Amino acid sequence: MKVIKVNLKERSYNIVIGSGLLQSAGRFIRGLNLGRAAYIITNASIYAKYGRQLSHALKACGFDLKFKLIADSEKSKSLKTAYAIIKDIALFDHNRRVFIIAFGGGVIGDLSGFVASIYKRGIAYVQIPTTLLAQVDSAIGGKTAVDLTEGKNLVGTFYQPRIVLSDVSLLKTLDSRQIKTGLAEVVKYALIKDRKLFDYLEINSRGGLKSNGKLLEFIVARCAAIKAKVVEADEKDTKGIRMILNFGHTLGHAIEAASGYKGYNHGEAVALGMLLALDISEKLGLIKPHLAERIELLIRAIGLPVKIAKKIPLSRIIRAHYRDKKFSGARNRFVLIMGIGKTKIVENIPLQVIKKTLAART
Repeated sequence: MKVIKVNLKERSYNIVIGSGLLQSAGRFIRGLNLGRAAYIITNASIYAKYGRQLSHALKACGFDLKFKLIADSEKSKSLKTAYAIIKDIALFDHNRRVFIIAFGGGVIGDLSGFVASIYKRGIAYVQIPTTLLAQVDSAIGGKTAVDLTEGKNLVGTFYQPRIVLSDVSLLKTLDSRQIKTGLAEVVKYALIKDRKLFDYLEINSRGGLKSNGKLLEFIVARCAAIKAKVVEADEKDTKGIRMILNFGHTLGHAIEAASGYKGYNHGEAVALGMLLALDISEKLGLIKPHLAERIELLIRAIGLPVKIAKKIPLSRIIRAHYRDKKFSGARNRFVLIMGIGKTKIVENIPLQVIKKTLAART
């Protein structure tokens, strides 16, 4: 077991990483004194696999609990779903100090954190991420959000969890597509901060990641430690430090929105967004072609897409990218790279460059 602390003064919390943590979830949470009424947001698949185990762990420590099942879809990250959950929590909450447990992947974590941040002006919540993507990225750092049809994550808050319990044994039931989705974010962390992690991924990308628990535990801990340090330095994304975590996300989110959140999942869209950012980096002379080729080879080896589906109109991607939260007024801002582990924020990239880059990836 590894414990990484996110140091944010009174909002500090631990990220606990290990195998078999779910059976001890009740003991971890009891020590935080959050209350005795646990409202657990999850989906039907996770509930069927692990609901009984979590329920037993919580009840053994004296918690009352209720499971709320939502659809396993990006479309669940909506104001409509958030409102329905808030109404349901209000029925469950009879002055019992209710708190929320986000028991799932990125959609559930983002939605749960958002609800926790606005119900009664803020109640405690716990992250128990069940996907590789959530364990390495979205469960950490306190960014919560729901989507609008106009764009991804346009309604949200900064609201930190009280603990993150990353049980890597839960990853063994993920299908290969979900593992690849998480590995897209792992590649992101390697590219923005960790050359050794990139080398490690190159060596191990072709085999055994799903079945090798120790390897996954290493990857989760490495990425969690990187994100913890970035969040500590710039919790609310006001200093330009945390922005590097958005590498690949500007056009990645636009691709998701342009496709109606169908076809590509988040990791696949981020993989495309990273390749587009690399293409722009190369066009601006920030990196040499051989480095871009090396990175694309890794993304191919993992099994992530390297071309945008022709059925997604490029004009729709362009429109969606204008709603990116990193815009400064009318000026776009992209996270680009100058080498593995070296980033650069570049503003006001000409629209023609973006259009040509998108066209070359179809």
